[in-house]
Amino acid sequence: MASSFAERIIGAARLDVNIYEEVEADTSALGQALAVVVMASIAAGIGSLRDGGFKGLLMATVAALVGWFVWAGLTYIIGTKILPEPQTKADMGEMLRTIGFASSPGLLRVLGIVPFIGALVGLITSVWMLMTFVVAVRQALDYKSTGRAVAVCFIGFIVYVAIGFGMMLVMGAGASILGPATP
Repeated sequence: MASSFAERIIGAARLDVNIYEEVEADTSALGQALAVVVMASIAAGIGSLRDGGFKGLLMATVAALVGWFVWAGLTYIIGTKILPEPQTKADMGEMLRTIGFASSPGLLRVLGIVPFIGALVGLITSVWMLMTFVVAVRQALDYKSTGRAVAVCFIGFIVYVAIGFGMMLVMGAGASILGPATP
């Protein structure tokens, strides 16, 4: 029997491998995974409204969606082409679904708006999400080894940061060539 959307969110946050296996197999769960990513990014945006305002909320949501696709692509390529185990079999849909649900602890980032505990909540949810991403990658790639899933996430993170840094450099160079934006 399929779990409800709420049960999937809670189960993913609780590192329940059965939930990750369920969403991996459920091709109709892509919309739910997208919803988790959007809700988690909006929660993070609300949690940082004091710093970024409404524009920051919008930018965080768009960045989270792009990041979800990029991260899924990176982990798919690294996990299936560079570091596969003999039984590894996955597709992009499986990666998007499991990684989308791995964002579920990010829903708590809405608490970032609360003075004094916001930074602590951010730290805790970041570590928690790292753990959910490792479980999601391990299950989506059918790994027996958690260590291999950690390696895929680590390599993917390095590449992800490099891509982000490269984009910042290009955008920064573009901004310096074009001049400052006018209101």
